[in-house]
Parts: sequence; structure tokens; C-alpha cells
Amino acid sequence: MREFLEFVIRQLVEFPDDMVLTEIPSGRTMIFKLQLRRGDVGRAIGRNGQTIQAIRALLASSAARHGQRAILEIVE
Repeated sequence: MREFLEFVIRQLVEFPDDMVLTEIPSGRTMIFKLQLRRGDVGRAIGRNGQTIQAIRALLASSAARHGQRAILEIVE
């Protein structure tokens, strides 16, 4: 899941080398915290939050296949 998430977000942002993705396991739930440059946060969120909603939906689907839950949070 982490590799998938990194790949998708790196394709969206302008400065992929400044992206920091941390993974926090919590039982059957994986919490991903994403840190980006201030300008890249808007690119990841998208217009009206559509991009981040789509990423979260794909992540949830991937986690469900493995019998887990996944949460993506953007940290400023």
C-alpha cells in the first residue's frame, strides 16, 4: 500500500523529493501521514477535494483486499 501511495502522490506534486510519507500501524488500521511543501498540498487535495478523495478511496480499496483499514492524513 505504501509503494502505491508514494507512486500516485509523486506523480501529482511538483517537488516529489520533498514528500515525506510516514506509516503508523495501529492494529488492523494503517495511518499514513503525508507532509508536502505548501504549494504541493493544493495539488494533492485538488479542486473541492476531489483528488484526495479519489486517492483515499483507492487506498481504502487496496487495504480492504488485505483485510485492513487505511487512513491518509495531510500534515502541514
